[in-house]
Amino acid sequence: MANSKKDKSMESILWSACDKLRGAVEPSEYKHVILSLIFLKYANDRFEIQREKLIKEGKPEFMLDSVSFYEQDNVFFIPECARWSYLMSQSKKEGLAIKIDTALHEIEIKNPSLSGALPDNYYSRLELENNDLASLLDKMNEIDLKKSDDQDVFGRVYEYFLLHFAIKEGKGKGEFYTPQSVVSFLCELIEPYDGSVYDGACGSGGMFVQSMKFIQEHQGDTKRISVFGQEKTGTTLKLAKMNLAIRGISANMGSKPTSTFQHDQHPDLKADYALMNPPFNQKEWRNNNELTDDPRWKGYLVPPTSNANYAWILNFISKLNNNGVGCLLLANSALSASGVEYEIRKELIKNDLIEAIIILPMNMFYTTDISVTIWIFNKNKNERVVNKNGVDKHYRNRKNEILFMDLRKKGHPFEKKYIEFTTDDMKEFSSTYHNWQEYDKYKDYKDIKEYCKSVSSDELKDYALVPSKYIEFEDNDVDFDFDINMREIQNNLKDLYIEDDNNKKKIKELMEELGYGI
Repeated sequence: MANSKKDKSMESILWSACDKLRGAVEPSEYKHVILSLIFLKYANDRFEIQREKLIKEGKPEFMLDSVSFYEQDNVFFIPECARWSYLMSQSKKEGLAIKIDTALHEIEIKNPSLSGALPDNYYSRLELENNDLASLLDKMNEIDLKKSDDQDVFGRVYEYFLLHFAIKEGKGKGEFYTPQSVVSFLCELIEPYDGSVYDGACGSGGMFVQSMKFIQEHQGDTKRISVFGQEKTGTTLKLAKMNLAIRGISANMGSKPTSTFQHDQHPDLKADYALMNPPFNQKEWRNNNELTDDPRWKGYLVPPTSNANYAWILNFISKLNNNGVGCLLLANSALSASGVEYEIRKELIKNDLIEAIIILPMNMFYTTDISVTIWIFNKNKNERVVNKNGVDKHYRNRKNEILFMDLRKKGHPFEKKYIEFTTDDMKEFSSTYHNWQEYDKYKDYKDIKEYCKSVSSDELKDYALVPSKYIEFEDNDVDFDFDINMREIQNNLKDLYIEDDNNKKKIKELMEELGYGI
């Protein structure tokens, strides 16, 4: 895997190995089967590299099996029953699934930092044919970190699989993955060089991985970042922990997989940065009488049970410290939602917490084909100087100003039906934002038709944050409210029909319990 062409070939070969699972397990299970084996091979390769290093240093035999000599270099200790060489020697024998489960269990016992990260008796429960499982191991055996100059080869293979599983699962699924170009763009916007990063809907951990990659690409120090995450789905949390472990990223992911709303795992956190892509338009996220006095909505109305968008906003803001900044992805309907959400949005604007609203192109996400909004929140929009990775940045006073950007016509085709941002795209768009922010660069910023406009709070029309209300368009037919919202309105109507049907069923059941037939 010395060059990208060869790497791609290897990734494609591994992807084709998934065909061996066809009919044997549910498609939604493929990622768990494959990604756990990728982690197992990675952990073994790192262990073998460290072991060879200790031997070259002349360490005595008994030290080679001392956990501390591996932990000190952030390497997982692998007991004999979990070593890749042993598993390969057993691959053609019966009971391979049990041996793999045992290997993962023993690795977790020996390495407390992996607690809750690895699947428990997973392969035994799948009841895969021994030959199919052995074939998968043979494919994994073709990856050898010891022979590669690229130390992130496993990370990229893991990322490749997350991407393609997300695309394959498509709409209504794939919630575990946010497209890489989207996350990279968020990092370019808020530049999380050092401090703490929070994600309350972390999925497979992509926000944290891209934060670290951003720092590495800008020659920063990843040791100056600490990450805090939470994920509701147990299997997805395991994916995240493995994803982070493969990159050597330590993270506080809470004590268990659970709802950010009902069981906040970081109630006292005040982070420097936050990056989050929560479920869009989440319904029934709390019961009617639940969380009505939660401190996260102090100073605001309680977010409605019918939609969690503004609950995610208030949770997000509550996690930022007094200088905190973050990017939150939401469905476009949140920009002009009425009722309680309107009142909350009005207070957010009055409290001057919103710095920028950026509309993304349609078809950037695998779970929805609608356009999505980036909300940038900033707790300190005052003039000040901040050191970013050794460079002083002089931010101008942006109080009561909001930057609107419309990127719906931007981006490039990807995987036939999706859109992504290239490196040049991200540089161009983030430069517009930073030029608007920074005192020395503000002379280079200008409002551009159909692209961007800086708006004062006084100019906002009835506290709506729809960019097309402020950005000038040459073609009035290309208007946000029709072009983008129509499909979302249709989806919302569909949800309302389903909700109405469910309510009718509940009423019927209740009347029958009371002795009245309908």
